[in-house]
Order: sequence, then C-alpha cells, then structure tokens
Amino acid sequence: MTHDHDLVLRPTEAQTAAALNPPAGRNGGDLVVETLAALGTTTVFGLPGQHALGMFDALRRSDLRYVGLRVENNAGFAADAYGRITGEAAPLLLSTGPGALTSLAALQEAAAASAPVLAISSQIPSAGLGGGRHGYLHELPDQSASFRGVVKSVHTVRTQSQIPSAIEAAWKSALTAPHGPVWVEIPQDVLLAETSIPVVTGGDAFPEELPPRVELTAVAADLLSRAERPAIIAGGGVVRADASGKLRQLAEVLQAPVVTTPGGKGAFPWKHPLSLQSWIEDRHTTDFLEDADVLLVVGSGLGELSSNYHTFKPRGRVIQIEADLGKLESNHPALGIHADARLALQALLETVSPREDAQAPERVREVLARVAERIDAQELNLEQELLASVRRALPATSPSFWDMTILAYWAWSAFDAKGPNLLHSAQGAGGLGYGFPAALGAAVADPSHPVLAVSGDGGALYSIAELATARQYDLNVTWLIVDDGGYGILREYMTDAFGQATATELSRPDYVALAESFGVPGVRTTPETLSDDLSKALGTPGPSVVVLPAVLRMFAPTHL
Repeated sequence: MTHDHDLVLRPTEAQTAAALNPPAGRNGGDLVVETLAALGTTTVFGLPGQHALGMFDALRRSDLRYVGLRVENNAGFAADAYGRITGEAAPLLLSTGPGALTSLAALQEAAAASAPVLAISSQIPSAGLGGGRHGYLHELPDQSASFRGVVKSVHTVRTQSQIPSAIEAAWKSALTAPHGPVWVEIPQDVLLAETSIPVVTGGDAFPEELPPRVELTAVAADLLSRAERPAIIAGGGVVRADASGKLRQLAEVLQAPVVTTPGGKGAFPWKHPLSLQSWIEDRHTTDFLEDADVLLVVGSGLGELSSNYHTFKPRGRVIQIEADLGKLESNHPALGIHADARLALQALLETVSPREDAQAPERVREVLARVAERIDAQELNLEQELLASVRRALPATSPSFWDMTILAYWAWSAFDAKGPNLLHSAQGAGGLGYGFPAALGAAVADPSHPVLAVSGDGGALYSIAELATARQYDLNVTWLIVDDGGYGILREYMTDAFGQATATELSRPDYVALAESFGVPGVRTTPETLSDDLSKALGTPGPSVVVLPAVLRMFAPTHL
C-alpha cells in the first residue's frame, strides 16, 4: 500500500542533467537569489554592503528586479508597503551590523502592522561567529539577538546547503497568518564561496491556513443571532485577509453597525447605512460600542488607538477573532477565536441566523451626527477642508501612505479610504519617516496607479534621500509635505501638558528647491489651491512634491 506522503516526484532526464552539471561561477549568493526566484519573487529591495556583496553580485545573474534605496530603514519601509499591496513576502537584502541594525525601526512597523517582509542579512565570516571579540568589521556578539524581539522568526545559516531550506522556512513564516517580518542571516564567506550545489528550481513554501475551531464559531454564531444590539469592530486583520466582502455580508445579515480601526481603514464601505466610519477615538462611538450586548471584534487586538486609549470598557459579551495568538484576549475577556479573519467570517456566515433591526441605520446616523457636532464646535475648518481637498484629488483606486503627522491623525478618523488596502500609515509602531519610502514600495508593486505620500516637515527630513530613488526608478509617487516648521503634534502635546513646547521647532530647507535639485518637480501650494495642485501632480507620471505651508490642529481628545 502506498501512502501519499511516500510519493516522491522523480526528476526528468533534463532536470537530472542540469543538477549534475550546474553552471560554473556560482556562489552562495546565487543560492539565495535562485531560492527567491523559485518561490515566486520578482522584486527585491535593499542596500549593498561589503559582507553582502555575494548576494548583490548574484542579482546580476538573475531576472529579479532590484530596487535600491538610500537608507536601510527606508528600504524596509518600501518592502513593508510592497508586502501590504501584493500580499507577497517582500525580500529585503541587507549587510551586516550597522546596515542591518538601521532597518530595525522599519521591521518593528512591519511586525506591528503584520506586513510580510523577508529580511536577508549577511554576517561576519564564520570564523568570527560565537561571540568572541575578533575585531571583524561590523562584528556584533550576537547579531540575531537584536532582531529576535522584533521579527516573527529568526533563521540562521551556517553552510550553503542550509540556504534554500532556511529561506523557504522564513518565507512560509512571513506569509502564515498573522503575516510579519522574518530574519535570515548568512555569513560572508558562505555567500562568497563557489558552490557546486545544483541550481535551486523548486520552492513550495505554502503558508499554513489558520481555520477557526468549529465549536467556538458555533457559540459565536448563536450569540450574534440572539443579540439585541450587536456591533462590529473591524481591524487590520480584515484587510490583510482580504475579508472585506465577507465582513459586509455578515454585517448586513446581522444588521450590525461596523466601525473600522485605523489599521482597518476601508474594510467596510464608508457610506454604508451600517457604517460608523472610523471615529473610534470619539467618546460617542465608544459609548455606542460599550452599549452593544454582543460585540464582534475581527482582526484587532483592541490596542491603544483602537480602544480610545484604553478607555473602552465593554459591558456586553465580546467575541474576538484574531490571527495573532498573543493578542487574543490581551486587553478584554472574550470568546477568543484564534483564526484568519476570512475563514472565521465565512464560518459565521454559514451558521448565523439573520436578524431584523430597522432601527440600526438610524442609531448609526445619530452617532455620526453627534460626532460631527462635536468636531464642528471646535472650529477646525482648515483641517477638514484640507482632508476633503486630498480626497478630491486622489483617484479612488490609488493607495495613500501617511507618516506620523497631524493630517494623518485626522485621516485615521475622518478620511474615506474608498476601499480596503488603500490607506496605510505608520500607526502600528508609530515611527517617523514611513510615508514616502513606503509609497515608493507601493509604486514598485503596482505602477498602474499614482501613489500619494503624506508627511509633515519633521518626518519628511527622515526620507529626503529617497527623492534620488524616486527619480532613479521614475516612480509614480506624489509627496505632499505639510510644512509647519516643526514636530507639530509634539508641539501640541507639550503645550497642552506643560504650557510650552521644547525641542519641537525645526530649521528646514526650501522643499521645492530641494526636490528640484533631485530632478523632481516641486510646487508650493495653499489650502485654496491644494486640490488642483495635488490633482495635477498625481495626474503627471513620475515623482513630484507638493509643499503646503500650514499649521494644523488636532481635534480635542475624548479619552482624557
């Protein structure tokens, strides 16, 4: 009797001949590049360095497209966005020590946002490994230790024969829900040594599925079917699982109002009768969610931003669907269902009973009216008009990438993303400098749509070097820089807390002249002309910069 797991695919005669006679001139770097290609990679990001030259030389012998950025952290942000847009693991090639460590903030953002990034770094020569002080260039006692608390998994390579399997395992880890960044490191001598290992041609690192437990979805379906006031919080896990359609079906079957978190922007149609939009930082929304007798939380850990800064205290029964086991019930007791959002929502759709609730849309309208009344009372017309101008200028199918800046904080609550996977920000880890390099990665992933990046002048200074990247690869990204002469949100926080701000004011360049020095067209705009200037820039192929001098304010918080 033959079992399926006993079957072995036999190579053809041509495959056998190729394996027995691999081409000359290959090294360990070729094994890296060949494995990536075999797994379906078409594009890699990175920055070369002395120890990593074996990988970069191998790129020359491959069909992979290389996109090189000017700073490793920015290369990480670009790979992050590429992974978010495509759903593929985005390879990030790095060199040892300083180069690798410079990527850490980007990998933290990828981990917080569950973006699949496959970071592959060189290491010092094998003779220096083990924690001794040999004095090799870039030497660290334990380089992987710096990444172990940030990435999803760490994979170390010590011989050439380990390279294909290590990269396949990392690839599978990055793409198994919850997605995330992974780390592979390979010593310099292993990358440079000539190899007789056959060309890597096979790669079947299919990610594992994460279905829900049937007994848990049965209980959840019963609770939702019998609920009097059900409500749904949709987080980034819905977007990553491509489950927006199933979310809408379930909401309509249950007549359950839906609010999306900052990470879940676009997961539910903005103007749907059941849409509470994204005003999750507003007390009126918080009160509504607390009053739900059954609250379904899908793809969110209910962290700081998604719980109105931990002031949210649900009184009803909570059902939490979450692919990241560590986030399950981490903030609130719940019926915890460890599963991919798409598979769990499908299971609920198959088992819930439809509800009738003619009052649900009216209750949604009442909440949104109270939110609008609160915001309107603060006389923040400029901020709302600017956000509306951006929305008018940005094509409905174009993605946008927002840095940590006041206009982005407005966008989390007030911007209609027009669809899932179209609005991204650095709200996962909250580091500066994300917007522009991430937008570059998105433009590489899909050049058919213009991409918008939004930064403040403080965050923009983290990314100026990438204007050279945008020009070199002629990437279709328009960069809106809101110039308020400092770290605007920190200025507000410090003034509110201490009566005055310290260390928030910045001397800054003429951003239009600076952009033009890179060969990138730049224009200085005003609130009145922003929509037209931004539309023109987005409609012109290639990179561009639009600078808006403006001092913006945040709406008053409700969690204090």
